[in-house]
Amino acid sequence: MNDILQITIILAFSFIATIISRRIQIPEVVGLMVIGVILSPSLLGWVTGGHTIEVISEVGVILLMFLAGLESDIELLKKYLKPSLLVALTGVFIPILIFGAVSIGLGHDISTSFFYGIVFSATSVSITVQVLQEYGKLSTKAGNIILGAAVVDDILAILILSVFTSVKKQEGNLLYQFMSEIIFFIFLFLVYKFIPNFWKLVNKLSVPKKHVITALLICLSLSLLANSVGMSAVIGSFFAGLAIAQTKVSDQIESAISEIGNIIFIPVFFVSIAISIDLKSLLTAPMLILCFTILAILTKFVPAYYAGKLFNLDKEESLLIGAGMVSRGEMALIVAQIGITSTIINQTVYSDLVIVIILTTIIAPFLIKYILNK
Repeated sequence: MNDILQITIILAFSFIATIISRRIQIPEVVGLMVIGVILSPSLLGWVTGGHTIEVISEVGVILLMFLAGLESDIELLKKYLKPSLLVALTGVFIPILIFGAVSIGLGHDISTSFFYGIVFSATSVSITVQVLQEYGKLSTKAGNIILGAAVVDDILAILILSVFTSVKKQEGNLLYQFMSEIIFFIFLFLVYKFIPNFWKLVNKLSVPKKHVITALLICLSLSLLANSVGMSAVIGSFFAGLAIAQTKVSDQIESAISEIGNIIFIPVFFVSIAISIDLKSLLTAPMLILCFTILAILTKFVPAYYAGKLFNLDKEESLLIGAGMVSRGEMALIVAQIGITSTIINQTVYSDLVIVIILTTIIAPFLIKYILNK
């Protein structure tokens, strides 16, 4: 019953946060994360998390990225592949180099310093997607570049993390892992090609809500498959959305999944992101957190902005791409969690990282809104 009580509290306060966010005209995702901080053990302590909350949150981010895939135009993603790749590459390697160098300067060993860089190389596409959807900018040129870059960004970050942890643990299965991930992407390509023919079979079924049920099964299956080869589940769900977007019933599926996701799963995901924050670190190491937050913003914003300019995008589009890549969110939290469970970092470092991740996640939507208003 404790989990049900926590879910009830989250949903009640999420509803209030959404109303207030719209009234004072701030991005809804910020309101949800602020509620997460207020309800967390650091303040009221009304929500402490747990297995049920984690599962609902994971489903929430999977559905959010599935919806992003459904709303995406594969032709536009192909068209802007080159700028997306440049944004992704600079957005991964520049944070790794700068955070690595700064961490070494602060006295950390090379292993810990490199891990700092990996944490801040990952972009949270789900946060940006939610804000762009809210302002109707997901299907724009900048929106597609951000989507493409964030997906490539996550793939690169996961591959680098895989190499790092394998070398750290001196494991010999690195080649096997790479081969698994390559096979996974080949399988995604086959799924994308096969979906239109498969949907002809689905249309023949006499089952209520057959399209939505089938879409959900494909989404969750590809998410599980992505996770099984060591990648983020959201990569599987995003490509599932891209594949199903080809069907004639994609609008119907999007409407149904949006209702399912936005009533329970997606609000719980955004609130749960902030639950792990430990506000004590703000008192013990405020300057470190401030410096790392500024670095985290600049090492994504600046490379993405200039990558956009290099491909002749105008100033507003380039600024929007820069702001869209700032948020770290769930991907960085996952990497940080791997760091503490693998004893690469200690609890103090973990707390500092979590606060910086949450701060970038809260700041990013405001940056996006400011640029859109301009």
